[in-house]
Amino acid sequence: MYKTENPLFISGTEGYNTFRIPAIVASNDGTLLAFCEGRRKGGGDSGDIDLVLKRSFDNGETWEPIQVAVSTGADTDGNPAPVVDRDTGTIWLLFCKNYSDGGEGKIIAGEAPRTVWVTSSNDDGESWTEPKEITGDTKLDTWTWYATGPCHGIQLTSGRLVIPCDHVLGQSRNYAEMGYSHLIVSDDHGETWRMAGDAQPGTNESVVVETVDGDLYFNCRNYVAPKRRAYAWSSDGGDTFTEFGYDDDLIEPICQASLVRYTDVNNHDKNRVLFSNPASESREKMTIRISYDECRSWNAGKVLHDGPAAYSDLCVDSDMNICCLYERGEQHSSQTISFAKFDLEWLTDGEDSLK
Repeated sequence: MYKTENPLFISGTEGYNTFRIPAIVASNDGTLLAFCEGRRKGGGDSGDIDLVLKRSFDNGETWEPIQVAVSTGADTDGNPAPVVDRDTGTIWLLFCKNYSDGGEGKIIAGEAPRTVWVTSSNDDGESWTEPKEITGDTKLDTWTWYATGPCHGIQLTSGRLVIPCDHVLGQSRNYAEMGYSHLIVSDDHGETWRMAGDAQPGTNESVVVETVDGDLYFNCRNYVAPKRRAYAWSSDGGDTFTEFGYDDDLIEPICQASLVRYTDVNNHDKNRVLFSNPASESREKMTIRISYDECRSWNAGKVLHDGPAAYSDLCVDSDMNICCLYERGEQHSSQTISFAKFDLEWLTDGEDSLK
């Protein structure tokens, strides 16, 4: 059994007051790219915020110095949502922008103009293209708040690129009635993007995985009481959703979560999908669970950090280790973004292993 963990982004260092909102992907060449928001002047969701990343070429044993992927002065560049096109090797990074008050963070994020942007890298994250706005193709005029991710997107077996997002309809701040998770997709390897299907009302930050039979399982932050995750299912690549529900086993404190496929029966001994979130009604107890039946049920999981914890993202490295990039601390969850790496044996206390 194997597990290691170290802080990767420490708030109050490297020129930033706070690091939040992690996202992680592994490139075709095995490079790990760990993204987050670098909040320069405070811990709030708006203000002078950059998208930063660190890269690892040895599956997280060592990391390159911090890089800035996107920075537009005092504006907010946030909600990183990277996805790797396995056909071309391009790493696409979708994000949202709102225009700040000069970096003081006094604008309420939900009331600021929200626009949608994309940049990309063809050299494993060493450099990034000039961001391009795609708001007109991915956001309706009746939507106000908008967020990409924040977490990795996926590529379907069809080649479609899928990014989980969320929005608010109209000016209401009542997320339980006017908030919706939705998908945006690209069918031309990231050249153009468009809106796809919505989940049920009350949903927010979301994550998606493709099942072995080609369906999409859409798992969403949920504002409809009691505190548990919402879900929706699609059988047409995310264009529409036809089955909606709530998973009483996936307790949450109204927070972001992550999903990633670990194995499937076509390439390994069984199907395994991983899920991470703070499994509590408070932001604490970062927990990793496994589903062996394509997201229809989940095991009790294992606690990665018992103390304060919030947002997370999962990926699988080239050695089939499980990687979790997540917010954690001792006094509060925004103290560090930590990188944990472990194997299936550690996660299951030796009850399951790769064959």
